[in-house]
Amino acid sequence: MSEIIPPRVLKGFRDSLPEHEISRKHIQNVLEHTFELYGFVPIDTPVLEYTEVLLGKGGGDTDKQIYRFKDNGGRDIAMRFDLTVPFARFMAGHGAELYLPFKRYHMGKVFRGENTQRGRYREFVQCDFDIVGIDSAAADFEILLLMARCFENLEAPDVGFHTAHRGVFTRFLAKLGAAEHSVEIMRAVDKRSKIGEHEVRTLLADRIGETAADELLAYIRPQATNEATLAMITELAGGEDNETRRLNTILEWSEKLGLSDRVVLDPSITRGLDYYTGIVYETFLRQLPEIGSVCSGGRYNDLASLYTKQHIPGVGSSIGLDRLMAALEELDKLPPAGAGVDVLVLCMEERLIGRYHEIAEHMRGTGIRAEVYPEAKKLAAQFSYAEKRGIPIGIICGAIEAESSVMNLKNLETRTSDDQLSLAEATQKARLILQRRSHQNYNA
Repeated sequence: MSEIIPPRVLKGFRDSLPEHEISRKHIQNVLEHTFELYGFVPIDTPVLEYTEVLLGKGGGDTDKQIYRFKDNGGRDIAMRFDLTVPFARFMAGHGAELYLPFKRYHMGKVFRGENTQRGRYREFVQCDFDIVGIDSAAADFEILLLMARCFENLEAPDVGFHTAHRGVFTRFLAKLGAAEHSVEIMRAVDKRSKIGEHEVRTLLADRIGETAADELLAYIRPQATNEATLAMITELAGGEDNETRRLNTILEWSEKLGLSDRVVLDPSITRGLDYYTGIVYETFLRQLPEIGSVCSGGRYNDLASLYTKQHIPGVGSSIGLDRLMAALEELDKLPPAGAGVDVLVLCMEERLIGRYHEIAEHMRGTGIRAEVYPEAKKLAAQFSYAEKRGIPIGIICGAIEAESSVMNLKNLETRTSDDQLSLAEATQKARLILQRRSHQNYNA
């Protein structure tokens, strides 16, 4: 007898049980609907890419975290670590087939060999949305607005959208005489929430000296209001220019659209990846700041230049679905998994299974999710199955009921029954129970 292989899963990877996957699908459906309301269309790209494509502009720690190997043909390939770099390759390869500006969304798994921690895994789902082919305040703001509407529609509590501008920060570094160290500085600043300001100052002082480090720390501290912060970074960067004016415009539009209490101008937001060139965003659940950003992005006007001579500016953001779900679960705000099924047609006699499927098919045709129990077990066993699944309604149809073309409907949550219903009456009654149940869950 062969030895049994232990059913192990790699560190940082997980199986997804039905209740978790149902909640995930609910969130994805809400996001897809929101994206499409704003005119975004879906695309997909391969999980595997040529390594040179992915390493072209990732930079820093990302290059060390990439899953890279030789395939059977000896090709140097890697698994995508985000959805933005493959999207740049996608635009370079399909630009002639598309229209500009192009608004896409993409939900898919990405892979990073990094240290695992709460809400952070080595295989996880990202939900990206981007506008490419235009460099404007309107596009920058639409991404910010869409971020806000996504979290509203998910009913996520007390969300803050922190934004800054890499161009203004780069101008400040040039004025400070530290432009040549910009990559290291941005990565150090990006770690402030993880390692603290004292450690960041130590990293900066080693690179640019203590005086410059103190000036830089002063730049990244937000003031009491967005207006005061904008005035401060404008002065420190050498005065007003198109980039600070764009930030001001976005703040004005945020106020007009009712977002001013959630949008924070935060110059410490730099985003560690090299490809960002303009506005950058990070999103925090204010009741759980320690979990980190659950939606991040920014403008990347030069990314596609690695793959094409055509200039394709872009701006976008990405929701880390697994981290968001971990946060919502901790805040007890994760959408209820439910059963995935509304009605269980119980099996009284196996010779009537055809009738049971007829009942289930009729209900499915009206949008009710129905399942037929596949064998004639004792009712207690079938009710136990429904309870474990969380199915709220049972349909009972024995030989006598089938002969009269009627059935009994049992509310499995209240233990009440409605007997001798026609198929149409049972369907209507089930719909009313589900509507009432949905309303109660929403109010809860």
